[in-house]
Amino acid sequence: MKKISLWYVGIIAIGLLFVGFFPGYYYYKSKFNYNAVTVKGLAEQDVEANLAIWEIKFVATDNDLIQAKNDLEKQTDAIITFLHDNNFSDNEIEMGGTDTNDLMANPYRGNEDIKSRFILTRTLTLRSNQVHNVAETYTKTGDLISAGVVFENRYDSPVSYIFTNLNEIKPQMLETATKNARQAALEFAKSSDSRVGKIHSANQGVFSILPRDNANAPEAQQINKKVRVVATVEYFLE
Repeated sequence: MKKISLWYVGIIAIGLLFVGFFPGYYYYKSKFNYNAVTVKGLAEQDVEANLAIWEIKFVATDNDLIQAKNDLEKQTDAIITFLHDNNFSDNEIEMGGTDTNDLMANPYRGNEDIKSRFILTRTLTLRSNQVHNVAETYTKTGDLISAGVVFENRYDSPVSYIFTNLNEIKPQMLETATKNARQAALEFAKSSDSRVGKIHSANQGVFSILPRDNANAPEAQQINKKVRVVATVEYFLE
């Protein structure tokens, strides 16, 4: 009985060995015979911004709240007139609310004499597809200063130039990036005495919008831009 049991155990062990061996062997063979190359294809396209957003933030100060408000309204009228004179319509102008700062309400203020107790701030936003007109009009802000407009201090540009038609150029750019990737694969196959087969996998990558000319300036402050995408493609080699 013991010999028969050992015989059965031996048969089962051998069977398990072959069950594990053949799948592993063929998996190894498939990996051994699997030849592919991973390449990257670059596509770039120069574009122009098609939307300009100009945030015109201005202030009025006075020791009398009503007088400060009247001054703010005069500045508002001057800005709107200025924009109309430069061929912008009311549909392109968005009026913001008014922020009020009462210096006497500051619990940390000192004992100094406050001559302008109230500071009123308002933002008027110009959203226009007349991108080049916005850029040209922005250079004329000295006219607004002459009209009594007091701009709030800021360290960055109040004008942003935006490209919104990315989806329209994506298919063409992806096609170009894929073609460039295949060209790289052909060069690799040529040097390795192989032939490029079908695509095994592909990753389109991230579309980036960069400044076209001045790399030191923020992209949002430039009308001319460069759209870039890098596609990563894996080809079978035969």
